[in-house]
Amino acid sequence: MSVFIQQLPALLGVVIGALGSYVVVVRGDQARFRREQAARWEERRLAVYADYARSVKKTVTITYRVASHNGYSTHPAPLTLAEAEPLLAEANSERDPSGEALIMLGSIAVVESARAWVVTVMDMESFVREPGRDREAWQALLERQRAGREAYYAAVREDLGLPPGHSARWAIRTADPVPPQR
Repeated sequence: MSVFIQQLPALLGVVIGALGSYVVVVRGDQARFRREQAARWEERRLAVYADYARSVKKTVTITYRVASHNGYSTHPAPLTLAEAEPLLAEANSERDPSGEALIMLGSIAVVESARAWVVTVMDMESFVREPGRDREAWQALLERQRAGREAYYAAVREDLGLPPGHSARWAIRTADPVPPQR
């Protein structure tokens, strides 16, 4: 019995060491699992955010083209409203599922900014469907749309923990410069 008692501290040390190793491994695995899960959800949210932006931007591009045909804008590939109708219907059909995914996975700030942006885009669509509107009203809608898109992207970056990005306000040339005469 005295040999067992002499070996007892060493045996207890082995048991405590094994339990400690087990706890450390389990905790490390749990932390790694949480990090990997968070990364997967972040990737999914980024994909949903990008899909939604792409679907909204498709409608924006079509309305630009119709506005160009109506004389409100200068898009290089104008479309008549009749030509644009099936494209607008398709763009709206694509936007609905991406909007649902956005509502499901997006943060409150991103969903709210997306709603504000799409309401402006829907106003743009209504605008090009009604003939006889003025160019200044179209320009005001364009500014609202650009501000809405900028707010959406800012909310997305904030939600994903990304640094601030470009405002996407590009300087647009109104006409090609005339080359100097020799």
